[in-house]
Amino acid sequence: MKLINDKAKFNYELGERIEAGIVLTGPEVKSAKLGQVDMSAAHIRAQPSAHRAQNELWVVGMQIFPYKHADNTKYDPQRSRKLLLSQKEILAILNQMKQSRRMLVPTAMYTKEGLIKLEIAMARGKKKYEKREAIKKRDLDREM
Repeated sequence: MKLINDKAKFNYELGERIEAGIVLTGPEVKSAKLGQVDMSAAHIRAQPSAHRAQNELWVVGMQIFPYKHADNTKYDPQRSRKLLLSQKEILAILNQMKQSRRMLVPTAMYTKEGLIKLEIAMARGKKKYEKREAIKKRDLDREM
């Protein structure tokens, strides 16, 4: 099952895409496999690691709804979740972000060989007139 972030395609001009693992708890994995994820307000933030002099990438604003058969008394559906990438990949991504003045947004979530993967993309925010043009084009295609 592949969950696609349609809001990201509408709000951003997407560039290079990268596949990353994501750290989830057991009930979160079950909810994600059932498709109970909202990525419309999500973005990726870089933070220095608490233990080492390295950087980490975190998904902020992604909501994974509670799994109905789990104990959800202390569950926060909008907590930040760590991405699993090598330090070399993280440094390359951060350098690209600085040079091209872009940000990272999640575009899709899917399972691959039993693991949950998150597809992230370098993105540039669209202007209002670009969004209006996309709506007009979509309406014309629908009429045809």
